[in-house]
Amino acid sequence: MERPDPCEYQPPLRLWSHLWRVAVMLCLSAVAWLPVWKHQADVSHAWWVLDLAIGAAGYVLVFWRRRWPLTVAVVLALAGAVSGSVAGPSVLAAASVATRRRWREIALVGAVNFAAAQLFSVLTSPDDDPIWLILIANAIAVAAVLGWGMYIGSRRELIWTLRNRAERAEAEQELRVQQARGQEQTRIAREMHDVLAHRISQISMHAGALAYRDGLRPEEVRASAEVIRDKAHEALTDLRGVLGVLRDGTTGERTLTPQPTYADLAGLVDEAEESGVRIEFEDLVHDPVPEAAGRTVYRIIQEGITNVRKHAPGALLTVRVTGSPDDGIDVLLRNPVGFGPTRTPGAGLGLVGLSERAELRGGRLDHGRDGSTFVLHGWIPWAA
Repeated sequence: MERPDPCEYQPPLRLWSHLWRVAVMLCLSAVAWLPVWKHQADVSHAWWVLDLAIGAAGYVLVFWRRRWPLTVAVVLALAGAVSGSVAGPSVLAAASVATRRRWREIALVGAVNFAAAQLFSVLTSPDDDPIWLILIANAIAVAAVLGWGMYIGSRRELIWTLRNRAERAEAEQELRVQQARGQEQTRIAREMHDVLAHRISQISMHAGALAYRDGLRPEEVRASAEVIRDKAHEALTDLRGVLGVLRDGTTGERTLTPQPTYADLAGLVDEAEESGVRIEFEDLVHDPVPEAAGRTVYRIIQEGITNVRKHAPGALLTVRVTGSPDDGIDVLLRNPVGFGPTRTPGAGLGLVGLSERAELRGGRLDHGRDGSTFVLHGWIPWAA
């Protein structure tokens, strides 16, 4: 991760921020100027007046340190060579540059400040002070100011980085939750379509038979009504099974029974034949099919039966399933194309949902007309 620009992590300056900084600068200026002002007056009355004038200008100039940090720091450091009252603004500007933690800027400001402090000390110190003591004192003072500024800058950058990472992690977490929620909604919608479309098409077929057949005896009407009732109950049961993919929020366990697998294909075919669909079913898979792959195959065949019932009633549906752990599972459904539009409503999303389901499992699903025959062909990897 690249380091942020210093402007990004510098805190905003409010009234209190300005007040305590001015107070600290006044204290530093007093410490630097009060011990030497009499010496300045003895040398030249204009010197100490000039010192105060330069200091006042420094207090104004230091407020522009964030716009031109290096320029302001160097100018104030040079002014410190002849002025003690400008020490406060000079220290603040040098520390401000050090918070940026750019070594070239720090080296330049440190060198200028050290040279200016050394010159001012020589001009205002008694003659009996050893030069090496002045050098050590000025070096320690300059190093302390720059070190403190670097520490503040490092701490600001660390806090900014942690806050930025926390905000980014929170945003990414929210995005993942939204994506997971959308995927879960899509999965449940796909399951509901695959299950309910099959059952409701059965109900529609039997209800349509009642509407077109005249002269039925009461016993026949009662029998058809019982079939419709049973199919409606089965639809409700399947709906509960679909909702069983949801987990209990407390225990995390499935709330109802699992979804159908490959072993339930025979029951699906028998049920469709009992409801009047003509099916030739050929199962050439001899190994136990994994649950996820088997469920996908089940849904493909279920959708094929539903489409025949809706669009080509009475047509012969041939279903052929082959596969092995090495080759995957191949599903082929063929039926003659029906005549005329269906009376059973549908959104046309069944095959779209099945294609998405197959692709999510790493497989594929193709469908289309081959002359007068509608072909639904899918392939699912064994370990889907």
